[in-house]
Amino acid sequence: MEIVLGSPARRAAPVLLSLATAAILIFQASVLWRADHLLESQKVDLMERAAALTPGNGDVWDKIGRLRQWDFTNPNLREAISDYQRAVKEDPRTAHYWMDLASAYESGGDDAGAQDAFAHAKAVYPASGEVAFHYGNFLLRQERYTEAFAELRQAVRADPTLLPLAISRTWRSTEDVQQLLDQVLPANVDAYEQAVDFFASSGRAEPALVVWQRLVALRQPVALPRAFPFLDELIREDRAEDARRVWREALAAAGLPHDEPANHSAIWNGSFAKDFLNGGLDWRWSEILGAAVDFDAAPPGGRARAVRLDFTGGSNLALTQPSEYVPVEPARGYHFHALMRTEGITTESGLRFSITDANHADQAGVLTDNLIGSHAWTPVDTDLTTGAQTHFLLVRLLRNPSRLFENKLSGTAWIADVSLLPAEHASQ
Repeated sequence: MEIVLGSPARRAAPVLLSLATAAILIFQASVLWRADHLLESQKVDLMERAAALTPGNGDVWDKIGRLRQWDFTNPNLREAISDYQRAVKEDPRTAHYWMDLASAYESGGDDAGAQDAFAHAKAVYPASGEVAFHYGNFLLRQERYTEAFAELRQAVRADPTLLPLAISRTWRSTEDVQQLLDQVLPANVDAYEQAVDFFASSGRAEPALVVWQRLVALRQPVALPRAFPFLDELIREDRAEDARRVWREALAAAGLPHDEPANHSAIWNGSFAKDFLNGGLDWRWSEILGAAVDFDAAPPGGRARAVRLDFTGGSNLALTQPSEYVPVEPARGYHFHALMRTEGITTESGLRFSITDANHADQAGVLTDNLIGSHAWTPVDTDLTTGAQTHFLLVRLLRNPSRLFENKLSGTAWIADVSLLPAEHASQ
């Protein structure tokens, strides 16, 4: 169909309409650009001009309110509350504005106003983990614990990233681990692991043990390294019996063998049948420059495997590993035994075993003989009696830096069949 435009005026009308529309859009865009520019200034007077340019924009008033409330040099809570009230009036469907208003009310001592604002936030976004979390914290501060726990439980279910904060806030408000477990945390491995981590990092083994038992009772797989920080805290607090039990339970939960060491030895994996687990009550090894670790066949008549350490000759090495924390009983006699072999170990400072109290530096330790040069498989034996306060021994392979001019360590050493037996079993 052909459209006849007719006169020049009629032909110009669409062009003029397009130009007018474009002008309006350009003007609106310039207004919005100007408003955004003013809003980013972080100056209240300029931000208020931005609000005037964009009527109906609650976000502008919320930002102005935050700037007034949290101005460290000249805070103005009364004006901030007025700004937040403008924000929720302009946009009552945004939960964040209501929460900011609630925070300001509470800061000003108006708990009833804060309660009402939180109720509006909940009504606007009932499924929000963030809203439930902030409301739950408000209720904790009001000591309305039953309501608070319900909100925090909803929060961590909706948003598991809030778990660490929910755990710390709940504990610091009540210091009741049973309430935390029964009323806040979901009954799953991740929640319980994070609670154990919180208590371990805070130096509180007792509540961590309570949570750990809930975790074990789930009978779900637990990655062994997740238990290492907790076991380190048990070691630090000298809780030997608890550490033994948790170690066995952690191994079982990880699907690993968890039988006690053979022949009454207190040392785990003394035969080196398994690779180092690098935590807990097993051997620990960290990569260091100038030394490499591997495994070889056991010596004749020995058990499982031997650990081989190759030294490159590149440095005057200080060595304090492999190492293991060993739970023991105070004031009790023990016999230490190992096998060692060396080949071409240089300098006068060779290799030996060091056995010390893990937590009490004033308790006497023992050192085995220093092996240098080349030696066939050699028994290394020593007796020791633990101190009255000793609950953990630290057993480690030791090499102190040499004091000689030609002091770089090279050569190879092997260790095997490491055990620590109570004296009454040593002769059996």
